Amino acid sequence: LSDQKEGDPLATNEEEPTNVSYVFPNGDRYEGECCRSLSGALVRNGTGKHTSAYGVTYTGDWCNDKMQGRGTLQHPSGAAYEGEFKDNMYHGAGTYTFPDASVYKGHFQMNRLEGDGTFVDSQGAVWKGEFHGTAALGLKMEHSL
Repeated sequence: LSDQKEGDPLATNEEEPTNVSYVFPNGDRYEGECCRSLSGALVRNGTGKHTSAYGVTYTGDWCNDKMQGRGTLQHPSGAAYEGEFKDNMYHGAGTYTFPDASVYKGHFQMNRLEGDGTFVDSQGAVWKGEFHGTAALGLKMEHSL
């Protein structure tokens, strides 16, 4: 809270978080910690669980009403991400499981696969290397002997 700028509408008071259970007008639900912003509005801050009306669920850390820190985001399709978030995006170390049960484990930058990682396809083949968004040049397949 100490790095917030004066005049930021989501900057929070230096108060202890309060636990709430809130249903948004669109049907989304939030259960967890929140604080009052300087303008008096409640913002998600601390740990909590947000479930959208469409069944997407995020459980983890919040800062100034954004997914920030460690958490898990689960989709009704079976896709899931577990790892680090920054400004509501996958950012840092994490694991993404696709609906077909293939898995990428590695680094993310602004919702994109970025850097060293491992991809295990739905048949169990393991690929390692550098990922850059949708490109993954020079991947090496691991062979089991």
